[in-house]
Amino acid sequence: MLTEIRALVASIAPSDELEAAHRAECLDWLGRTDDVFRRVKPRTPSPHLVAYFLMRDAEDGSVLLVDHRNAGLWLPAGGHVEAGEHPAETVRREVVEELGVPAEPNRPPFFLTVTPTVGPPADRHVDVTLWYLLAGHRGQPLTPDPREFRSVRWWTPAEVAAADPGTLDPHLPRALAKLAVV
Repeated sequence: MLTEIRALVASIAPSDELEAAHRAECLDWLGRTDDVFRRVKPRTPSPHLVAYFLMRDAEDGSVLLVDHRNAGLWLPAGGHVEAGEHPAETVRREVVEELGVPAEPNRPPFFLTVTPTVGPPADRHVDVTLWYLLAGHRGQPLTPDPREFRSVRWWTPAEVAAADPGTLDPHLPRALAKLAVV
């Protein structure tokens, strides 16, 4: 599994210097560890793998974001990669658990981030996140998990650009910029 994950990370073409640095940091980490899966909530080991899925409506370019209770931010839905699980399988599992709909990643991850989490110091850790793109549409019925999310809504690129950056995943604008040229 680690060989496949390394190959996924290596296949992501960085779109800017920060993503290139995150990719290099991740590949270095993958070369030094044999355990990339979270074993004990919330932080053991740190870092560990996460898979985001950015659901996008092709008609207007809007994306579905969740107001995540623990993070206190609007971000793509997703979750921790379970031990032995391929990150694409994490996406398949989490989209059903978190939004109540089946979905399939239409390609490998397009974006990679290495991010320290927020919260109480005892809970903080580093998430190595593979970002997948999923097709969706504004009218599709969703059943969001109220234990995880305060709210769920579609955001146009203009709304994301106009939002207070402190309310969003810090890498979201860069991910959307990368999607605009992919």
